[in-house]
Amino acid sequence: MKFKRIAVEEAFVTEEIASEWKKILASKFVEPGFRMMGQTILGDDPGARAVHSRLVDLGAGRIAAMDADGIDVAVISITSPGVQVFDAVTATRLAGDANDVLAAAVKAHPSRYAGLAAVAPHYPDGAALELERAAGKLGMKGFLINSHTMGEYLDDVKYWPIFEAAQALDMPLYLHPREPAPSMVTPFLDYGLYFAGWGFAVETGLHAMRLIMCGVFDRYPKLKIVLGHMGEGMPFWLQRIDNRYLLQVKIGAVKKLPRLPSEYFLENFVITTSGVMSAPALRLSLEVLGADRIMFAADYPYESVKEGVTFLDKVAITEEEREKIYCSTAQRIFKLA
Repeated sequence: MKFKRIAVEEAFVTEEIASEWKKILASKFVEPGFRMMGQTILGDDPGARAVHSRLVDLGAGRIAAMDADGIDVAVISITSPGVQVFDAVTATRLAGDANDVLAAAVKAHPSRYAGLAAVAPHYPDGAALELERAAGKLGMKGFLINSHTMGEYLDDVKYWPIFEAAQALDMPLYLHPREPAPSMVTPFLDYGLYFAGWGFAVETGLHAMRLIMCGVFDRYPKLKIVLGHMGEGMPFWLQRIDNRYLLQVKIGAVKKLPRLPSEYFLENFVITTSGVMSAPALRLSLEVLGADRIMFAADYPYESVKEGVTFLDKVAITEEEREKIYCSTAQRIFKLA
C-alpha cells in the first residue's frame, strides 16, 4: 500500500466542555436524549473513563494509537453533542476555546492531524465569524455540527449565514449525529434506540432531508455536506425518496424543487464509512455515489479502528477505489496536503 490512510471522523473534547456537560446533566433543564447519552460518555465505569481519556488526549497517546492501528492522518472534530446543549453565549465561547486547543494540536503534529472547527449554531452570525477565524487564522479544513441544536435544524433560514460563510470559505460541513431531538426522542428512549445503533442515523438522515427539501442548495450550490456511517442509510433510499417526492409534487403536497432530491444528494453530499464494516453496504454506496464521494473514517474512540482498517484493507473493491476512499477523496474534500 503506497497511499496514506486518512481517517476523517475522529473525535475529541476539551476538559472544560466535559465539565460543563456535567453541570447540564445535573440540572433539570436537560434534553431527554442527552441525559441518556451523558450516562454513557460521562459515566464512572472503566469503559466511560477510558473513552474520556482518549477524547481529551491530542498528544502522544492518540499518536501511538494511530500508529498501532495504521492511521497516517486523523481529521479531528468535536464529539457529540459538542457545544450545542449550552446557551448561545457559553456555546460560542467554548467552541472558540476548543478550536484554539485543536489548532494547537494540529500545529504540534502537522503531518498527523487536521482539524474541523466547532461552532455555536444558535448564534448564526457568530458561527459565521468563527468559521472565518477558523479558516484564516487557525487553518481548519471544515467544520462540524452535531445535528439539531435545541431541537432546531439548519433548514431554518435564520441559520443560513453559516452556509453563506461556508460556501464563501469553501469549508465542508460534517453533519454529525446526536440523539434525536426532544420533539421526537421519546419512542427512542427504550431499548437503547436513541443511540448510535438507530437513533443517530434517523436524526441525522432527517436533518439531511430537511436541508435537501428546503432549497438551501439552490441558494448555495457549492456547499458540501459530509455524512458519516455510510451516509446514514440515505444511499439506500434515494430511488424511493425521488419516487414519493414526485407523487407529493403531483398532488400539491410539497413545493417542486428545481432538481430531484437524489440529484442534490449526489451533487452536494459526500459520505464516510465510519462504523460501517459491511461489504454489501459499501458496494451499494460505490454504485450509487462512486469512490470520489466516499471517505474512510474510523470513528475513534467509539469504534474499533483496527477493525475498520482491516475491513477496508481486505474488502473486495478495486485498488483505485481503495485509494480514493482511504486517501485522495479526503485530500480533495478537505484540501489536505
